[in-house]
Amino acid sequence: MPAPAPGDLAPDFEAPTQTGETLSLSSLRGKPVALYFYPADDTPGCTIQACNLRDNEAALQAAGVTVVGVSPDDVASHEKFAGKYALSFPLVADPDRTIAEAYGTWGERSLYGRLFLGIKRTTFLIGPDGRVVDVIGRPKVDGHAEEVLARFRKAGVVA
Repeated sequence: MPAPAPGDLAPDFEAPTQTGETLSLSSLRGKPVALYFYPADDTPGCTIQACNLRDNEAALQAAGVTVVGVSPDDVASHEKFAGKYALSFPLVADPDRTIAEAYGTWGERSLYGRLFLGIKRTTFLIGPDGRVVDVIGRPKVDGHAEEVLARFRKAGVVA
C-alpha cells in the first residue's frame, strides 16, 4: 500500500501499547502527532532514536507534539524496551504489520547487500485535523526530535 502523502487523512488504527492500553490515532485528534515507525525494540539505531525523543520530550510537549512509536514487536517487548530506557511515550504493538502496511512502511529493505522484508524507518507528522503534514523518510536517529519540531514549525503547525 502506498504511504499517505501530505494532505492525506492519516489512516486510523487501534492497537495496544506497552502498558496494555489500546490507543487509537483518532483519539489524538486536536494535537499534532509524530507517528514514527521503527524496525525493532532494543536495537542500536532504534534505541538511539527513542532516547533522542525521550531526551527532547519537554521541548516536544511544550510545542504540543504527541510522540507515538510503532514497530512489529509485541506488547511484552515494548514494555521491556520502554522500562529499560524510561520511555514514557506510547509504543504501539503491530505484530501483524497492519498499521505498517496501511502507512506503506513495511516492505523490502537491504542490509549489507541482503534483501529482506522489514520496517522502513519513517515518521509521519500528522496535524491536529488528522491529516499528514509532512513525511520524514529515513530520519536521522540522533537528531529526530529536532527534525520533527523543525518540520512542524516550517509547516506552521506549532510555534
